[in-house]
Amino acid sequence: MRPIALMFAALTILAGAGQAHAQFFDSRGYQSEAPSFFGGGGASPIPRTTVNYPTNYAPGTIVVNTAERRLYLVLANGQALRYGIGVGRDGFRWSGVHRISAKKEWPSWTPPSQMLRRRPDLPRHMNGGIENPLGARAMYLGSTLYRIHGSNEPETIGQAVSSGCFRMTNDDVTDLYGRVSVGTTVVVKNN
Repeated sequence: MRPIALMFAALTILAGAGQAHAQFFDSRGYQSEAPSFFGGGGASPIPRTTVNYPTNYAPGTIVVNTAERRLYLVLANGQALRYGIGVGRDGFRWSGVHRISAKKEWPSWTPPSQMLRRRPDLPRHMNGGIENPLGARAMYLGSTLYRIHGSNEPETIGQAVSSGCFRMTNDDVTDLYGRVSVGTTVVVKNN
């Protein structure tokens, strides 16, 4: 009878531990969720999901809808994988068609001169890593300054906060990064 009682006690403890909410603090001292495998802490406030998406775009095309603050990876059979994204704030939204011109894991970041004029407090260069605002992965859009990239601030997903780039959680950008290649078409729409 003793082994059964021990097993029941262990299951009770494990069930309680699964419901406990661990507290973690980011580099700024703010409370956050448990860190994900790729760092930056926290899941997307807009979960990745497969949705019905009838379209004329070929499977493999990325469609960014800035008004919805969603990114769609077109799949076969009228479906798409939908991700939550952060988009450009007022005055920084744009539309057009580009191709992914480069992909980088844990990219370094050099703020463009226009951004440095607006924010002279920014570093002139940051090596890739968890503190880097480009996050775990970046996909560069043509010859523009814009990217689809990760973020160490998951709370900004679904918000209009960037200077024109599209932010995703590190988990979501890593998922998308593995599904697309250089040359993938990216359609950016504002409606």
